[in-house]
This record gives sequence, C-alpha cells and structure tokens, in this order.
Amino acid sequence: MNKLIIALIFITSTSFLSVNQNDEIAVAAAVEQLRLAMVSGDRAALANIAAEQLSYGHSGGLIENKAEFVEKIASGNSDFVSITLSEQSIAISGKTAIVRQRLDAVTNDGGKPGEAHIKVLLVWQKQGKQWKLLARQAVKIV
Repeated sequence: MNKLIIALIFITSTSFLSVNQNDEIAVAAAVEQLRLAMVSGDRAALANIAAEQLSYGHSGGLIENKAEFVEKIASGNSDFVSITLSEQSIAISGKTAIVRQRLDAVTNDGGKPGEAHIKVLLVWQKQGKQWKLLARQAVKIV
C-alpha cells in the first residue's frame, strides 16, 4: 500500500513539473514573439499577442490600452530598431505568468535615434491554449 501511495505521489509530481515546464517554455516563446513584433512593428502580431484588457505601462508613467499600444508601435511613433532582453525570470501560477527582465533597446522614435535601458514586469494570462500579454510595467534603471 505504501509503495502505491509513493508511486502515485511521484507520478503526480512529475506530471506537474512537466506541465509547469511546458508552460514556462510557452511563456518564453510568447515573450520572444512580443519582442519580434515590437521590432518589426507588425500590427497583426502585436494585436494577437496582447490581451483585450491589456494595461501597458511605460517607465515615464504613460499607461496605454491594447489599441494604443498596438497603434503606437505599428505606426512607427515608437520605433524599436533592436531589443535585447536579459536577466529574465519566469514564474507561473495557474493560468498566470510573471516575467521580469531587463530590456535594452535601440530606438528611432519619430526619426530621433535613442536608446532605452529599463527593467520590465510582464503579466501573461493563458487564454485557451495561448499566452496573452495582460499587463506590462517598465521602470527606469537607477
């Protein structure tokens, strides 16, 4: 009887780890899709990765909804020439994932070259089988 209980606990825990690991891989892939969409300015890709309820916070305090976020990048008003992500961590709780990262970017907003160096908190929500960006908040690195 004890062997059966131990076997069930082992199977359950390894199944949980496998599911959690698969979700972590899927969230990391969604983060990369977001990075690529922000660099390319692909309107459809930006709209697809963002949840309808998106709250997108900039390091300067500006908060955008989904439509504003997509338009600003797709129109070129916010133009990312390149984005490098580092120091990334992913924590998953049910259908919610929290991603923290450092973002270093080369920008060309309105034809004005610049750089961005910020820390970012992303909140992802699993909607159906897809991870969607629900919230984002950036802070300046001090």
